Amino acid sequence: MITSPANPRVKALGTLRRRRVREERRRTLVEGYEELGLALDAGVVPEELYYCPELMGEQARAAGLVERVGALGTEVVQLSRAAFEKAAYREGPDGFLAVVATVDRRCADLDVPEGALLLVCQGVEKPGNLGAMLRTADAAGVDAVIAADPVTDWGNPNTVRASKGTVFSVPVASDDTATVVAWLEERGIELVATTPDTDTEHTDLDYTGGVAIAVGTEKTGLTDEVLDGAGHRVRIPMVGRANSLNVATSAAIVVYEAVRQRRAR
Repeated sequence: MITSPANPRVKALGTLRRRRVREERRRTLVEGYEELGLALDAGVVPEELYYCPELMGEQARAAGLVERVGALGTEVVQLSRAAFEKAAYREGPDGFLAVVATVDRRCADLDVPEGALLLVCQGVEKPGNLGAMLRTADAAGVDAVIAADPVTDWGNPNTVRASKGTVFSVPVASDDTATVVAWLEERGIELVATTPDTDTEHTDLDYTGGVAIAVGTEKTGLTDEVLDGAGHRVRIPMVGRANSLNVATSAAIVVYEAVRQRRAR
């Protein structure tokens, strides 16, 4: 048991909030009962688990999550409330914090089925948006999510948190935009770019074949490299004063149109 917030191991956990450290150590943090449970269900074996009984809810106690992780051979360490709150990266922690290997995958590492439905996120900056799109992908049955020219990494603790742990259940990859476009073309997967600069509405396109829906940053959208490489461009109709939607919302709208069509087929 560790009681001091100044303990070196507690301080080391805090350094994993920095991307440089995550990339050097190839490790990241999973915080939260739900997030950890989903990661375990996806086959993740934590290297270390830190828990605080004082912060754990009754549901977590009844589920025996600490015992479940310990049975995997993971090192399990109990923290005092003060030490845990020092190590935790979010307010109102629930007493679970694990160190796991980061998700480090390229397009070439993905094994997607024929007729796959993919989501490409180019240059998305906010971890919360990236995590929200992962939750959509998980719910919709998207075969993979690819970050093109990523600004944030899949191991960002806030991405993990916003995804509710689905970053471990949905196949994800990162690559430069040119590689992503070429990889899709090699596999005969149609690239569909979302942009306001087209007359084709998102409901006018056939998504029943192999297709990759691409979304860009809220500020600038997709780059010309993606727009020029896309077989189709679609827009979401908007009648309000705002000139853009949240990128995670836009992705969900188009992805679920594809799901609707594919289910109807």
